[in-house]
Amino acid sequence: MDAFSDPNVERIVCMTASQVGKTEILNNICGYYVHHDACPILVLQPTLEMARAWSVDRLAPMIASCKPLKDQIGEAKTKDGDNTILLKTFRNGARLSIAGSNSPASLASRPIRIVLMDEIDRFPPSAGTEGDPVALATRRTQNFFNRKIALFSTPTIAGESRIEAAYAESDQRKYEVPCRCGEFQELKWGNVKWDENEPETARYECRKCKDSWTDLERKQRIGKGRWTASAPFKSTAGFHLNALSSPWTTLGGLAREFLEAKHHGPESLRVFVNTALAECWTESSEEIDEHDLKSRVEKYDSEIPNNNVVCLTAGIDIQSDRLEILTCGHGHLDELWMLDCRIIYGNPATDYVWTEAAAYLKRPFKHPSGKELRIVRTFVDSGYETQRVYRFVAQMAGHGVWASKGVGGTDRPPVGRPSKNNSARCNVFPIGTNHIKTVIFSRMRNSEPGPGYYHIGQWADDEFIRQLTSEKAVKRYVKGIPHLEFKKVRERNEALDLLVLNIAAFSTLNADTKRIQKNLSEVRKPEAQPKPRIQKSWVSGVRRNNGKFI
Repeated sequence: MDAFSDPNVERIVCMTASQVGKTEILNNICGYYVHHDACPILVLQPTLEMARAWSVDRLAPMIASCKPLKDQIGEAKTKDGDNTILLKTFRNGARLSIAGSNSPASLASRPIRIVLMDEIDRFPPSAGTEGDPVALATRRTQNFFNRKIALFSTPTIAGESRIEAAYAESDQRKYEVPCRCGEFQELKWGNVKWDENEPETARYECRKCKDSWTDLERKQRIGKGRWTASAPFKSTAGFHLNALSSPWTTLGGLAREFLEAKHHGPESLRVFVNTALAECWTESSEEIDEHDLKSRVEKYDSEIPNNNVVCLTAGIDIQSDRLEILTCGHGHLDELWMLDCRIIYGNPATDYVWTEAAAYLKRPFKHPSGKELRIVRTFVDSGYETQRVYRFVAQMAGHGVWASKGVGGTDRPPVGRPSKNNSARCNVFPIGTNHIKTVIFSRMRNSEPGPGYYHIGQWADDEFIRQLTSEKAVKRYVKGIPHLEFKKVRERNEALDLLVLNIAAFSTLNADTKRIQKNLSEVRKPEAQPKPRIQKSWVSGVRRNNGKFI
């Protein structure tokens, strides 16, 4: 609240535990500006329902019990446009709007000087189709030199939490309390100790002198605490506060809550970490190591470097200025060779890039046996320039070119039943990206060439390798059941998407790799020369051999 009165502070970030007075602080700030510094104010809640609940349950009682505010406003009436549940207009010129982050209309129109956003980690990624609700609300303040933007929330998942990212850009103030030895320290959960199976014996241990504090001593020292910044101040004041610094909690109660959460599994433990410790939950994850992939790059002596390659597939990814095509060779027991990556630069809305792509997909590749292999199945991602993709696959259907669309979620097959529910009446195959990426992550751990090994040619540059490692597998629990989800750790992931398309394409072939390999290895016998065909001519005594008179 002091930071709101500081002219040098523009943004205030509060990453706190639940039930430590966060909403009451927000209420006080609203009351202060309405009474002492009338201006347009916006309170943004995660949903419209929560916005109405805050207005009815928290704001209305405050106005009713505070005479300076009550004198500025009349009774709330549905038909009164100046005093509704979501809009309060005060007689001194103050205007308080209450909105939900999931409502694009709430985030448009009028300029706002004070924006108070509550529980921003529960905001949707986008307000309809308008974009990030935090950015939309912030943009409404740009006309005010003395604007204030406040972000409040308990954190959620590390790397995805909005409040964590905002706090990292602040001066990162932590609340420190003194021990009798003189050491000021932030209260950490690791310093809470209790006897085994007796959470009621919980006590706090000083990190320096190891002195144990009782609950009463902890609460007394909280009153003597101070805020200490741990990063340079750049117009953003950030505050972190966990439940250990709250006078309304007990150490025994927190210890019991922790043990129960631990007993009930990761989902309950995550709630404790987020709402009591005000820390982000770090989920177990798996990443493909970039250096490991670089070490497996090998030199190919020819287009197809190994006799074990039995068939070829391709995947096409469309970007705004190019097409990217990855060609892979497949062998017995899921051994795979990444053979070539072709980038065709140009606008995908024009015919040029598609003509080049068609020519590439039709070209033969020289097999070590001396025979030629052609690409037998291609999946084209239809997520961008969709209608142009449909036209292309219709033209190239005879060459095994199909349209595809990636679908997330668990329990989806690599390639599902095609759908024609589109304007072109074109078959579009859903690809279960989670399933295939799980396979890729498993195969990338295989370090010995042979079954299940993925070969990478020397043509693969550092950028291609980085794109293959652009996502991590995160284990999440839904109703106690673990599920893998894939999250981007780099912006560009085309190479990984192209590999997914190739594996999906191969899965549709149901190829008998052993039989194909045997056919490729057989030496073809030279064809016998046909015997000369001798015919009698109508002219007596003259014969004709293949059209020549003798």
